[in-house]
Amino acid sequence: MTSTSPDVKGRIAREVARRGAAGTDSRAAGGAPVESDLGWALGVVFRRYAKTAAAALDDVPGGPRGYQVLATTVAEGPRRQLDLAAQLGVDRTVMTYLLDDLEKAELVQRQADPSDRRARLIVPTAEGKDVLCELERRLETAEDEVLGSLEPAERASFRVLLQRVAMKANAADPLHNACTLAEADDPTTT
Repeated sequence: MTSTSPDVKGRIAREVARRGAAGTDSRAAGGAPVESDLGWALGVVFRRYAKTAAAALDDVPGGPRGYQVLATTVAEGPRRQLDLAAQLGVDRTVMTYLLDDLEKAELVQRQADPSDRRARLIVPTAEGKDVLCELERRLETAEDEVLGSLEPAERASFRVLLQRVAMKANAADPLHNACTLAEADDPTTT
């Protein structure tokens, strides 16, 4: 199990104290600087990452969602359209339009599923794989910008710890497809 070293904790505490002393002290009701609040820190980091990632993906049909579709189909192989929508938490109607745009850009293809002729498999094209490599480079640059204040070992620890927290949070409150939730709440289906 990885834990934050006392040295890192000390540096964080000194930085928070320094900022307070420099006149950027935003204190919460309990007297602690807002910078020590987990929600504030997560929000700031998320906003910065979301902005830099969106800029890196601005020419991809569907932006971050289009990237996720492309990355998933390259990493995991052909996926049924509905399975892909459920996995990524994208409404199935939105997924249809997103795939239309990705297909027009020649990044993915819809192919008949040999095991179910009514279903379509989403398959990345050779161009889609090439584009994905470039997008991954851009996202790496965006990540470098966001995590630039961390040393390489700290970045690695941060990613591992964040992934662990995210996996536990997702297990407790998993991402659901909005259509499935709406259908489950529909009184006409019960």
